[in-house]
Amino acid sequence: MSIKSDKWIRRMAEQEDMISPFIPGQIKHNGDGKIVSYGTSSYGYDVRCSDEFKIFHNINSTIVDPKAFDPKSFIDVKSDVCIIPPNSFALARTVEYLKIPRSILTVCLGKSTYARCGIIVNVTPLEPEWEGHVTLEFSNTTPLPAKIYANEGVAQFLFFESDEVCETSYKDRGGKYQGQTGVTLPRT
Repeated sequence: MSIKSDKWIRRMAEQEDMISPFIPGQIKHNGDGKIVSYGTSSYGYDVRCSDEFKIFHNINSTIVDPKAFDPKSFIDVKSDVCIIPPNSFALARTVEYLKIPRSILTVCLGKSTYARCGIIVNVTPLEPEWEGHVTLEFSNTTPLPAKIYANEGVAQFLFFESDEVCETSYKDRGGKYQGQTGVTLPRT
């Protein structure tokens, strides 16, 4: 198993449409000033958060149950920023649509800018031949409201290539999140 470099990521994005839209370098500024960086890094790719958010609330005193999830537990917000209540969480999705090759396992880690503010990004591994917009979970571990910026970097994906191709991919299994678009709630 080996981690893939920026050259490999660029080649796969351009030839195999692995990441779309793809940014071949690291973007650190826009017309308004500094931003949380995104694009290709040395051994990974920093994805952006779209402007579609589902912010968790507990107005109805609902129990969070992955087998019987109540979509009324979220407030839908479309905005350039998302304010996550203290000790709560929000769901979002990547701007980028990913198509993971059959020999690759992709792992996501949060960006240090957010981690240093007590904001944790959680994404499960993207299995071989998984495809879609990635649903991102942001946990605000602080006792204060926390801000997430849309269309800026939020997490880094690392791509690991196996020495051999897997026998059964996510696509082969008909995975329940295959081809997801938008912010996707739990499915059983």
